[in-house]
Amino acid sequence: MSSGASEADAHADVASGLAVPLPVVHKPKVSFCQACGNPTKEVVPDGEEKVRAVCTVCGSIHYENPKMVVGCLVEHNEKILLCKRKIEPSYGLWTLPAGYLEIGESAAEGAVRETLEEACAEVEIVSPFAQLDIPLIGQSYIIFQARLKTPHFSPGPESLECALFALDDIPFDSLAFSSVIVALKMYIEDKNDGNLKFHYCTINKRKGMANHKLKEILLNRLGKKIFMRC
Repeated sequence: MSSGASEADAHADVASGLAVPLPVVHKPKVSFCQACGNPTKEVVPDGEEKVRAVCTVCGSIHYENPKMVVGCLVEHNEKILLCKRKIEPSYGLWTLPAGYLEIGESAAEGAVRETLEEACAEVEIVSPFAQLDIPLIGQSYIIFQARLKTPHFSPGPESLECALFALDDIPFDSLAFSSVIVALKMYIEDKNDGNLKFHYCTINKRKGMANHKLKEILLNRLGKKIFMRC
């Protein structure tokens, strides 16, 4: 999941369903015009309400949009496939195979590709499982439930190792990202209820809290449905 860079680097918290998240104020990050190469300035264009990066020469307005991350929650013989990261951020921690969606592919196609790249595993999509929006860092995750076409997998270039974990053995203390913790927690709850369903949640990250503290909050609330807005 190379997409995790922004998620892991952001100081964050997860807003409880009982709390009102602080509004996200985005500051443009485009310093130079992508059309002519000249510097931009931060202004509110006519007819708009948000600050944008606007070219000081040609006047081009540069819009920054959220990135789509896609991945698979692969089940095989009542176990879940996880990859141990070989790259930063979160080197050496476990994650679901996932990454940024590419131009020209569907979300499902991207999830299958990422699983092949990170776990050398050919999978078949079963159904969409969850959409997790993280507004602060501008990412939206779509996780698909999938099954292995053949019982073969091995580490790809971005993975140290890959392994199947029984639900009771998932290494929650060593998971790379909050989105992975949330997705796996929802999956376990569904399995225990005997009813897999589609989930939509917003993970409200806040500046000022370290990522390890975020994970601690999530892990302390396993078994409770108040750590996310669904």
